[in-house]
Amino acid sequence: MLPLHPDTPQAPWHDPREATRLLRYALHRQGFTHTYQSNGNGMSVLSVLTDLTVWCRNGVFVWNEDGHESSHPADDPVGAARLISRHHRRPAPGEDPAEEAEPQVRASAVTDSARG
Repeated sequence: MLPLHPDTPQAPWHDPREATRLLRYALHRQGFTHTYQSNGNGMSVLSVLTDLTVWCRNGVFVWNEDGHESSHPADDPVGAARLISRHHRRPAPGEDPAEEAEPQVRASAVTDSARG
């Protein structure tokens, strides 16, 4: 393995600011458009919703879901955004969440009288 040159920028998952920026963009594509990011002390914090804050430190995204700590590797911000969206996504005004569910096949009985 070749050593990195001292001026080589860190990979995104080694830099919490960059990893969180990529998570912020991925969440934006999921509909979370009002986020706030703060960086410092070797970590980055992303405020997504009033009840959702994501921290990035030591190569891991961490957030709270229903009183339990959830985490996901910082080298996969799109995957983290997908997990967060599944739990915290709220339908947009006028959007019917039932339409996003898997389609259900409904059988209907056709009678001889209906065939006419």
